[in-house]
Amino acid sequence: MSTAKRQVHLAAHFPGVNNTTVWTDPRSESQVEFSSFEHFAKNAERGFFDYLFLAEGLRLREHKGRIHDLDVVGRPNTLAILAAVAAVTEHIGLVGTLSSTFNEPYELARALSSLDHLSNGRAGWNVVTSSDAFHGANFRRGGFLEHSERYTRADEFVSLAKEWWDSWRADAVAADASSGRFLSSDDAIGEVVHRGRHFDVAGRFTTPRSPQGYPVIVQAGDSPDGRDFAAHHAEVIFSLHTEFEDAQAFYADVKGRLPGRGRTEDSLKILPAVGFVIGDTAADAAERAREVELAQVSGQTAIAFLEQVWGRDLTAYDPEGPLPDVEPDIEGQNITRGRVRHVTDIPGVVAAWRQKAEAENLSIRDLVISLSSRRGFVGTPDHIASEIDRYVQERATDGFVVVGTTNPYGLDEFVDRVVPLLQERGVYRTEYPEGATLRENLGLPARGSDAEEARHVG
Repeated sequence: MSTAKRQVHLAAHFPGVNNTTVWTDPRSESQVEFSSFEHFAKNAERGFFDYLFLAEGLRLREHKGRIHDLDVVGRPNTLAILAAVAAVTEHIGLVGTLSSTFNEPYELARALSSLDHLSNGRAGWNVVTSSDAFHGANFRRGGFLEHSERYTRADEFVSLAKEWWDSWRADAVAADASSGRFLSSDDAIGEVVHRGRHFDVAGRFTTPRSPQGYPVIVQAGDSPDGRDFAAHHAEVIFSLHTEFEDAQAFYADVKGRLPGRGRTEDSLKILPAVGFVIGDTAADAAERAREVELAQVSGQTAIAFLEQVWGRDLTAYDPEGPLPDVEPDIEGQNITRGRVRHVTDIPGVVAAWRQKAEAENLSIRDLVISLSSRRGFVGTPDHIASEIDRYVQERATDGFVVVGTTNPYGLDEFVDRVVPLLQERGVYRTEYPEGATLRENLGLPARGSDAEEARHVG
């Protein structure tokens, strides 16, 4: 008796300007003009992706006290972009990164519910946390949040947002012109009264229940607290675990936490971020991959990468030469602010890098390429489709968040050459279900209805 194949889920990531996508590449276009987002979204929809995903930065990165020219984004507001994209697409989900530290639950819940209405049920929220004063300085409370409180606040934030979303009954709006009655009953809109550690609110939500009940919750935390948060709230994990055995271990760990929360394996999708380089042959793909790596990690990028760990100015060193012989400045770790590589054991990391560089005869630039490369799958279209299928069938992932190397055209080749092969294998959709919400396309259970029924039955 044959078992049905597990289906592959794909999301499309429109990242910022950094060493993943190179703004100096001739194929790269604007991160601001809507035409870029429109092409990217329509192409991902042509490839039947579940959703597109936008990251968001709340402050421009600084390096050695100056705006970091390798990573200037200046992108418009995420929710505004997603609302505009909703108007030029029909099926693809719309997921944005929005902070639970520097927003308020009522305000953000209302904005996301509005997006879900405007898109006919295609909204998603990538919940992120931040506790550092550098980002916080752009907000009225600055860096008020202790690092240990990040997930405490995030848990309460998301729980309160769900209270707001659940406060309207599904049948709340009667809009009966003959009787002049807009609401179906006097208790159609519940009052939310919340007294918590971070939030103290009382009131009624202004937005009716949206098509999904509430948006799909995406999360990317990998710490023990982050994994527990995911098991409680997340419906999709944006994972960084791409090596096969490591991905299997992460999958087993996080999915193993779900029964304790009364959840099933299929109620949470794990989608690692993965790059790709396609070639007509394996050798061709490898050559192209090397070209991509050299474009992504310039000499300037490599030195800046090391400076974040060394905590000192290293511009006197040749990026094509050996690692610096000077020891790191443990007190100088604020040389980069806004996108910092969090390293706790700095001497240990530096020692390991020196050992690796010596053993493999690596220059600074080659070492940084080996440490930071996100190329993911490299090979022919058939090889890449086979690997994606293997990861999903053997429960290393439920699919992938695909990241191109240029915007907005970096995904086009994947859609043209890999997607058809996944379809031929019978593991990927050939059309969107008519009228399906993002949650339905992902195969996730309906949300909000259980709380709704429990509150009003009897």
